[in-house]
Formats: sequence, structure tokens, C-alpha cells
Amino acid sequence: GTVISLSQNKSIIKTKMKTAVLASLVASAAAFAPSQSGKATTSLAVSELELGVTEPLGVYDPLGWLETQPESFERRRAVERKHGRIAMAAVVGNIVHNNHIVFDGYLSPSSDLKFSDVPTGVDGIRAIPASGLFQILLFFGLVELAWMPASKYDGDYGVGYFGTNLDPEVKIRKLNVELNNGRAAMLGILGNMVVECATGETMYEQYAAGHVTAF
Repeated sequence: GTVISLSQNKSIIKTKMKTAVLASLVASAAAFAPSQSGKATTSLAVSELELGVTEPLGVYDPLGWLETQPESFERRRAVERKHGRIAMAAVVGNIVHNNHIVFDGYLSPSSDLKFSDVPTGVDGIRAIPASGLFQILLFFGLVELAWMPASKYDGDYGVGYFGTNLDPEVKIRKLNVELNNGRAAMLGILGNMVVECATGETMYEQYAAGHVTAF
């Protein structure tokens, strides 16, 4: 059979992962953009309860909270939507960083720390200086309180969908896509972190070792 050198094997793996990056960016672009309010007709109006309903589960409420705590649904849906958006960004960022695609220059000149010095995977956060972590938390706080306040439950922050007004039917479909992609991303990023902690291998190392299935 054909013998593939180590360098060729690494090249193949990098190509596959870069393809995964592109696919993830394209597939999740619709979900990242906040929904545009648009003009919807009455016949196409949809409630939050109808969004994200996926067969065969339908309206999945095993604890009966819709009956016992109906006033809390709107907030829980807003939390689900926001966490889904964060998880989608985390999945794409994890794939990009595992491809060793990083900024040039220094993350912390005072600590002589370059972006390329930050390890991939969950260990990366440990390499960031305390002052850097504080800046990240401060930025998140400003976003949460000012630009994208948690009190705005509909998740529409007025930036539009790539500057276009969506047809109501298309908008409803994209809202469903966003919720379901967000749910998948939350499971995906959590699963990746659990496996990395359990195996000690980053996503790239798991791909390189062929550990990409459960069998």
C-alpha cells in the first residue's frame, strides 16, 4: 500500500480541520446574527412557544414548568437563546484555535506572551494573565448591561440580518435554526471539554490520533 509520511499526515489533518472551520462558519452565520424584527403578517405570527419545537419531542417540558411556572418561560427562552449564541461562537473559536489560526503579535507584551503561545483547548485560559481575564469579564459585563441587555428577552438587538429585512416565513425558519443550532452547540462545546479533560487530548490531537468516534 501507499506509505504516507508524518508530514503528509499532518497536512491532511490540517486540511480537514480547516474545511471544518469553513463549514462551521457558513452553517452558523445565520444563527449568529440577531433576528430582524421585520414586518410580519398576522397569519405568519409565531409565539416563542412554537419556536424550537422539534419532532418527535414536540414541546419538550418534562418537568411541567409551562403549567406550573408559565411566567418564567420568556426569561428561560431568552437564556437558552443567548447561551446558544455563546456556545456557537465557542465551537467555531475552538475549531479555529485548534487549527493554530491565531493573531500575530503579543497577547500580553508585559508578560512576553504571544497569541501563538496560548495552548489550544481548555488549558488556554490558564495561560492568560489575571489582568487579561479581568478585561474579558469587564467587556462581557458591558455587553450584558449596555449593548445586549439580558432584560431584552426577544434577542433582537437592532443590528438586523446582514442589513436586510427578512420575509416573515424565512425569519421564522431562521429563528428555529438558531435555537436548534444553539442547542447542538451547547452540547458540542460541553462534550468537547469533557472529552478533553477525560483524555488529556485537545480536539486537534484527537483528530490526529484518529479518536473521532466512540467505537
